[in-house]
Amino acid sequence: MLQIKLLPIQTIHSIGPILVILLALLAFIFDAQSSELLIYNRDLITDGEYWRLFTGHFFHSNANHLMLNTAAVVLLWALHGQYYHHKNYFLIFTVSTIFCSLGIYFFAVDIALYVGLSGVLHGFFVWGAMMDIKHKEKTGYLLLIGVIVKIGHEQFYGASPDVELLIGASVATDAHLYGAIGGLLAYISNYLNISKVDID
Repeated sequence: MLQIKLLPIQTIHSIGPILVILLALLAFIFDAQSSELLIYNRDLITDGEYWRLFTGHFFHSNANHLMLNTAAVVLLWALHGQYYHHKNYFLIFTVSTIFCSLGIYFFAVDIALYVGLSGVLHGFFVWGAMMDIKHKEKTGYLLLIGVIVKIGHEQFYGASPDVELLIGASVATDAHLYGAIGGLLAYISNYLNISKVDID
């Protein structure tokens, strides 16, 4: 029997996604004043501006890019928000962000500038799928297989030209790969009780 899933609207489940959306919106509004200081810039990171490994993800190439990523934040919350807690949300966000940025920095040396949440969102997707599997939700396997196939396809064939046209920039498919790995690492850290913030 088909059951309607209630949205996880409690503050404990929604505060993380709300803050991420607000920060991304503020970054977009004040892009002209702050992007030069905060976006991922390989040369400036090499010079010691390490905060860019984290802050660059809140910026976007245009309004379409922002709306796509904002919609993805909301969709992931609707799918897996019942597992969110403000502590584990920011753990996942931080691990996915840093692993994504370091992956780009060390292994995608052709990427000089990077903006957007998509790498981090792939981390949340993987984490959520793993949490579904942990809680005996069969859809978790389908979601995990789906994201693996998507990332694999991107690695071999690249991103959709339509998406690149929409956001007015090249899609950094390597960011999706490294962000997804970051999400898996965040899940493993919870599973091994390295972090005590897992919510059952």
